[in-house]
Amino acid sequence: MSLAKITDRLRKAEADAGRASGAVTLIAVSKVQPPERVAEVLEQGQRIFGENRVQEAQGRWPAFQARFDGIALHLIGPLQTNKARAAVEMFDAIHSLDRPKLAQALARLAQERGACPDLFVQVNTGAEPQKAGILPDAADAFIAEARAMDLPLRGLMCIPPAEEDPAPHFRLLGTIAGRNGLAGLSMGMSDDFEIAVALGATHVRVGSAIFGARTG
Repeated sequence: MSLAKITDRLRKAEADAGRASGAVTLIAVSKVQPPERVAEVLEQGQRIFGENRVQEAQGRWPAFQARFDGIALHLIGPLQTNKARAAVEMFDAIHSLDRPKLAQALARLAQERGACPDLFVQVNTGAEPQKAGILPDAADAFIAEARAMDLPLRGLMCIPPAEEDPAPHFRLLGTIAGRNGLAGLSMGMSDDFEIAVALGATHVRVGSAIFGARTG
């Protein structure tokens, strides 16, 4: 499926939900895609991309940034504390703030640099032991802790369990965000982004539906 078709589906989902056209940011998930596929999507006009790993992004994006203006990079995968400096230097947003130690590292870097990427707290809405993220019951306290460090919290992110209906997870994320005064909801991927838009997503992360099946 092409970028244009995904964009059309996104605009229709916004309209069906009674939301303004362009209310939802499309993040094209370029992780492990070959450079030629990424170049094609850039040439079609997409400028916001999601990567899972700092090192992969460091190897991929400087050359593209030299060729194309206006690229914004979002880190959507787990962030190791020892990669925090590289991440804040490379990314415009980080969607995987998931533990106090990482918050402390980002706060130190923000003070040092006088700037910080937009941050989304990852919430493990399914309480899956193998998945990163703050548990829902601990989310309010963690959000308050991060705010006390003057971190620029933009919103929340979740990845629902693959085998479950995503809608209850999206609703839960929206509830937690609402009671904490957070506007951003990073939720919805290739198979369920229209549901996410209907439930208030501000950012959707779409990879395979734009690029085709991943190669690694």
